Amino acid sequence: MSGHTLKWAATNADSLLADLDLPVAAYRALLKLRGKAKAGGQIEMDQGSLGTLLDLSRPSVNAALRRLELARLVKKVRNGVYQINPMLAGYEHPEDAEAAVRAMDRADRLDDKRYFERYYEALAAYEDQLAAQRKKKADAAAAKKAAASRRRGALHAVG
Repeated sequence: MSGHTLKWAATNADSLLADLDLPVAAYRALLKLRGKAKAGGQIEMDQGSLGTLLDLSRPSVNAALRRLELARLVKKVRNGVYQINPMLAGYEHPEDAEAAVRAMDRADRLDDKRYFERYYEALAAYEDQLAAQRKKKADAAAAKKAAASRRRGALHAVG
């Protein structure tokens, strides 16, 4: 496969991608991953390497990949290995593209009529999860500060 371009994709997803309103870093990550993927869409690349290619910090790459996962455009197989949605991946032959799409779970298909609804639901749930984590962290910091203040007050009362 090396040296020749993948010609076949199961769908032209440009319009769909434009409608998702992803962060710029997520679009850039998707395009870079698609360009480096093997036939069928698998790519071996860690977040650090992707960050270097895109000139992005690791947290920015992580956030971009998370958005791509929520949109079901990229799936993490394991550390350093990702799978591009079969409907976006490149293939050497149209039959390979068609077979990959036929084998997909309906919920992962980009042409599913509930695709956008599922994406925005997943995104909202993720943002709620992040907000809850931030609140928990802020509450813990406030509790620690209050405990330190009480200890200081108790020390002053003794003196």
